[in-house]
Amino acid sequence: MRVTDSITVDESELTEDFVRSSGPGGQNVNKLATAVQLRFDARRSPSLPNDVAVRLMRLAGSRLTKDGVIVITAQSHRTQEANRRDARDRLIAMIRQAAVAPVKRRPTKPTKASREKRLESKKRRGSIKGMRRTKPSFE
Repeated sequence: MRVTDSITVDESELTEDFVRSSGPGGQNVNKLATAVQLRFDARRSPSLPNDVAVRLMRLAGSRLTKDGVIVITAQSHRTQEANRRDARDRLIAMIRQAAVAPVKRRPTKPTKASREKRLESKKRRGSIKGMRRTKPSFE
């Protein structure tokens, strides 16, 4: 499977198990196993560069097992083939997202004008509150 220009995942790295879908169904609900569980070992995959694999495992979140295997369950369609395609598309989308290195944030300082504006507004607010404290004298 071609993921990006530089990343290609071999079909042999994917394991698919077909299970019964959860939720309400019709007459075939107890007979057909249309949901698919796609498993991909991100930690030991020779197709992924190390930095991409680390980002992919972080992206996977709760779909990642302790062994570094990503499990994607697809059951929204009525056929095995459609669920299979859906699970593969979701895995490819995750790998593509992990393949893009995040841009480092470059810390910046506030401008002098913005600092002065902030301090001026604090002084104005403080003076308003200060006027509330003192009791006016009626002489």
